[in-house]
Amino acid sequence: MVDKWLSVVGIGEDGLSGLSAIARAQLDRAQVVVGGDRHLAMLPTDDTREKLLWASPLQATVDEIIRRRGESICVLASGDPMCHGIGVTLSRRIPIAEMIVIPAASAFSLICARLGWALDAVETFSLTNRPVASIALSLYPGARLLVLSADRHTPDLVAKMLTIRGFGSSLMTVFERMGAASERRIEGVAAAWNVPDLADLNAIAIVVAADRETMIFPRTAGLPDAAYLHDGQLTKREVRAVTLSTLAPIPGELLWDVGAGCGSIAIEWMRSHRGCRAIAIERHPTRLQYIAENASNLGVSELQIVAGSAPEALANLPQPDAIFIGGGVTAEAVLDNCWNALGEGGRLVVNAVTIESEFKVLQWHSLHGGELIRIGIQRVGAIGSFQGWKPLAPVTQWAVVKG
Repeated sequence: MVDKWLSVVGIGEDGLSGLSAIARAQLDRAQVVVGGDRHLAMLPTDDTREKLLWASPLQATVDEIIRRRGESICVLASGDPMCHGIGVTLSRRIPIAEMIVIPAASAFSLICARLGWALDAVETFSLTNRPVASIALSLYPGARLLVLSADRHTPDLVAKMLTIRGFGSSLMTVFERMGAASERRIEGVAAAWNVPDLADLNAIAIVVAADRETMIFPRTAGLPDAAYLHDGQLTKREVRAVTLSTLAPIPGELLWDVGAGCGSIAIEWMRSHRGCRAIAIERHPTRLQYIAENASNLGVSELQIVAGSAPEALANLPQPDAIFIGGGVTAEAVLDNCWNALGEGGRLVVNAVTIESEFKVLQWHSLHGGELIRIGIQRVGAIGSFQGWKPLAPVTQWAVVKG
């Protein structure tokens, strides 16, 4: 048995009186207690044990806890330490076999209990270290969202974001200091939200409602071309849908979008699931701005953007699970570097439009196999006073799994 020298104890606003017997025993036996000002203030005034206050950056205190490995240490945390909490951070550095985690009710559980919501029917977010736009992907009529606020300003920022995006009719309920005698509940519509005196410790419940003219985008691949800011360097809707189907995003996987243009492939990869990650590599300054704005507008503001040309810009990036090359495939060593970056089972998809890029793709297909298809799209357009079919530039697509 490995000695469990570190305990992480969830504590509510009711303080020590709300701890279970097991949680209290872990706290009482500790030689060192770690927590924020609010948590340490819950201890008796005559408690003479060593206290560690969370430093900024937080990692400095985590390093200090690890340096003291083997001492009896108790970390006090708000609610459930494994729900967007310090327990998750610590478990990334310390084996769970060396820890005991005792949760209290999370803010999400408390809100659901107060509103009568089923916890498994809501989407949950923490904005303590993420942009407000992170919740945008989950905005659709009838959605129920639970949001941990960073501070007293977060509800106002959320209300403004909802209103700007066409969801000003959404009902917001803010809960302050849940579990304390001073608990407070404030309700209002996002478009009319004006509550200046909130506590820093708060969480938000949102019932999403769309305004009359709001356009709702699905999470399926192939958003309308008009959803993107671009200068013409855009994988067209129909080709994009086929390309995403071929890339086959799986939650938790990382995509490199090489020669990203306006970022549409990386963005729709990330929109497929909250766990999907992507890096967009692009050299053109205006397109880099388009990628950032499109990612924010379409709810995936955490898209990583790398400015530069392949293959130089690919150096030191984390290993991808899939790579899409939509531009620059003929540049020296781009395909070589992308192929070498993939691990076994990694997927590579290349869209070629020019004769030169198609020739390059055919060479690589002869070396590594895979699947070749030709995508031809025609759209109805005006021909004089009549309507006729107008073809888009055909696309040769090569897809291969690295063996």
